[in-house]
Amino acid sequence: MDRSTLRAYDQNAASFAEDWESQPSPDDIYDIVRRFFRKGPTADIGCGSGRDTAWLAQNGFAATGYDASEGLLVEARRLHPDIQFHHAALPELSGIAEASFANVFCETVIMHLPPDAIAVSVARLMAILKPEGTLYLSWRVTEGHDRRDDRGRLYAAFDADLVLRGLRASKILLDEQRVSISSGKTVRRLVARKVAAVRT
Repeated sequence: MDRSTLRAYDQNAASFAEDWESQPSPDDIYDIVRRFFRKGPTADIGCGSGRDTAWLAQNGFAATGYDASEGLLVEARRLHPDIQFHHAALPELSGIAEASFANVFCETVIMHLPPDAIAVSVARLMAILKPEGTLYLSWRVTEGHDRRDDRGRLYAAFDADLVLRGLRASKILLDEQRVSISSGKTVRRLVARKVAAVRT
């Protein structure tokens, strides 16, 4: 995670959490999850306030939230005390074993990473999936050059091929770019299924 971005989340965690929790429900995202996810243990990577983690848990996807920001984890635990939240940061996701989850949900996180960390981060997201597991991945699209908002958060401009490189061993089920109902920003969304290893 970009250090300035992480600092912004830690220093303004309560404000960010209030904003995310008060946004319109991202029903377009949840429709995608219902369409492609299978019931089973689910990781919300970059869970923020825990809003989506809680929705996943309430809708039959046994969810655990992970975030790089200790400040946001405090807010998530306060707002959703029945959910488990843990510290983990891309690209390493230290403490999460490979092949642990049926589903991985990663909503608008990777644009906060430097471009050289994107492919390895996506590959790591796939690694923590069980065979035939499903990844939902999205990022805010930034054209031209990297940008920072007024709080210092990085929005990296990167070639989508960096993401696709990390998905080479998977099957792409959905690839779309649209304006998010929740945030009003242009996002790209991918759903990929991990291909089971062929036994010889």
